[in-house]
Amino acid sequence: MTTESRPRLKITYATLRADNEELHAAFEAGVEKVRAQLGRYHPNVIGGRERDGEGAFEKRSPVDGTLLGTFARGTRLDVQDAIAAARAAWPDWSRRPWQERVAVLRRVADVISARQMEFAALLAMEVGKNRLEALGDVEETADLIRWSCEMMERNEGFDHPMGNLGDPTVRTRSILKPYGVWGVISPFNFPFALAGGPAGAALVTGNTVVFKPSSDAPLSAVLLTKAFHDGGVPPNAFNLVMGPGETVGEEIQNNPGIDGIVFTGSFEVGFRLYKNFAKVYPKPVIVEMGGKNPAIVSRKADLEEAAEGIMRSAFGFSGQKCSANSRVYVERPVMDEFVRLLVAKTEAITIGDPVKRENWLGPVINERAVARYENAVGEARRDGRLLIGGERVTENGLDAGFFVAPTIATDLPYDHRLLRDELFIPFTVVLPVDSLDQALRLSNDNILGLTAGFYSEDPAEITKFLDEIEAGVVYVNRRAGATTGAWPGIQPFGGWKGSTATGKAGGGYYYVQQFMREQSQTIVD
Repeated sequence: MTTESRPRLKITYATLRADNEELHAAFEAGVEKVRAQLGRYHPNVIGGRERDGEGAFEKRSPVDGTLLGTFARGTRLDVQDAIAAARAAWPDWSRRPWQERVAVLRRVADVISARQMEFAALLAMEVGKNRLEALGDVEETADLIRWSCEMMERNEGFDHPMGNLGDPTVRTRSILKPYGVWGVISPFNFPFALAGGPAGAALVTGNTVVFKPSSDAPLSAVLLTKAFHDGGVPPNAFNLVMGPGETVGEEIQNNPGIDGIVFTGSFEVGFRLYKNFAKVYPKPVIVEMGGKNPAIVSRKADLEEAAEGIMRSAFGFSGQKCSANSRVYVERPVMDEFVRLLVAKTEAITIGDPVKRENWLGPVINERAVARYENAVGEARRDGRLLIGGERVTENGLDAGFFVAPTIATDLPYDHRLLRDELFIPFTVVLPVDSLDQALRLSNDNILGLTAGFYSEDPAEITKFLDEIEAGVVYVNRRAGATTGAWPGIQPFGGWKGSTATGKAGGGYYYVQQFMREQSQTIVD
C-alpha cells in the first residue's frame, strides 16, 4: 500500500498559474523520473498477473519520435481471460460494504494525486499536452474518483427505506446494486481522466473492470493500472488489456460477459456501439460521442474577453478535445474587431515541445491527424479563406514531430462540412451573423450538442442563450475557455443529442447511478 501523500496544490484547467515556481520545479523532477523509465516493455495485466500478447506494438512520442515503450498486443483470448478474472472478483468486491469500497477508491485518488508530476510529465511526452493541461488531466482524474465516492456517501450507498402504507409489519427498501463486469474503452486525449473517472465510478459502486486504453496512450494506462492496484483495488477487479480496436475493443463490445460499457470517442463509433452492444437483453451503454461546439459573440460582448476565451478553447491541446470551440458566430457590427483580436492572440501562441515550460501548443497526436488537418486546410482555402495558419510547423527542430499551426478560417458557407464535422485539430471557423436568433439557430443545427459558449454584457441576451442553446455544458463570458475546462463537482460534463447516450454528466449528481440497477426489497415480519 502506498504511503504517498497528496500534493498541496490543487491543479485545475481554470486556476493554473504559469508563474508558480514550485509547480514547475516539481514538474521538472517528474520529467526526469519519466525519462529514466522510457523504452521498456510493458505487458498486459490480467487477473493480477503480467501477460504477454500476440507480439507487441511501439508507442513513439508525437513530439519528436522518441520511443516511449513497447506494449503487449492483446488478443481476444486475453480479453476473455480478463473478463473471467473480473467475473471471479465480482462477488467478493460487490459484497463489501460500500464504505470499504469508498475508502479504497479514495486511496486510489490520493495515489494519483501524489504521482501527479510524474504522470503529467508523461502526458506531455505521450500525447503532447502542455504541462498545465497535463497537470489538470491528472488531478481531474483523482477528483472524478473522489466525486463518485462523495456521491456514494451523500446517498448512503443508494440504500433508502420506502413507505409501508401504514403497516408496521412491512419493511421495504430501494437499493441500487452493481451490474457486474464493465468494459472501459478510453481515448488518447484524456488518458487518465476518461479512463480513471469511469473506472473509479464502476468500482466504487461494486462492479469490476476490463480496461482497454487507446493505443496512442498505452503508457498512461500502465501507470493508471498500477495506481488502482497500489491504492488497494483487488488485482483481478481491474484488468488491463492493450491492443487494437478490431480485436481487443471488438471482443469487449461483443463478449456476453461484459455487463455494461463506457466508451468515449467519435459519434460514428459510439453510435454503432450504442445500437449493437445489447444482444439478448438491454445493457447499460455510457457513450460520450464528441462535439462540434459553437461560441456566440454578441455585439454587446467584451471582445477582448471573448477573443481570449475562444482562442484558449479553439486551440488548447491542439483542438484535440471533444469540447473544443470549432465554430464561432459573431454579430456583424463587431466582426472585424473581434477577428483582429483573435488573430493577434493566435499569433502570440508559442509552439514547440510541450515538456518545455515556454511552449503552450504541442503537436497533434499522429500522422492521421496531420492528414486530417491538411485536408481541412485545403477545403477552407478552396471554399473560403484563411485568416491565419494553414501550414505544418517544422522550424526549430520540430520537423520530427506532428506540429501544425493553429488555423482560423472564414467566408465558408454556413452549411459547409467544416462547420458540421468534428475535426480534432487546431482549426476553427469564424462567421458573421445578423442577429442572436440566427446565431442560436446555426449553433443548434447539428446532431451533436456537447458544449457551447456565449459572450454578452446584456442579461436579457444571456437568459435567451441559456434558454435556447442545445448543449449539455454551457459557459457565459468565460475568459479561461469559451467551451472548455469543466471540473468534477463544479461543471458536470456531458452532452445532449448525439453527444451522449444517457444525458447524465460526469462529475455531476446523476452519473455514478448509471453503474447500478435498482432492486426493491420488501420483507414482511
